[in-house]
Amino acid sequence: MRTDHHQAVATHYLFFSGLFPAVHSLAFPCDPEGHVNMDEMSDHARENYLFARTVVGCDYDVPVIVAATDKH
Repeated sequence: MRTDHHQAVATHYLFFSGLFPAVHSLAFPCDPEGHVNMDEMSDHARENYLFARTVVGCDYDVPVIVAATDKH
């Protein structure tokens, strides 16, 4: 079990756009190449990520990598 609470600030997100109004879009922190670190995800986020990957083309569009924006 990890005990450190340090988590890198995401520079990019892997964005899954819902194909229908009832399907909420999802975004997951990733590196500039779109690789996510599933070990850093909560169980709920990991389940959503794996589900979204599974239903690309049915419920979600092909994911895109988007740069994180500085909101300061």
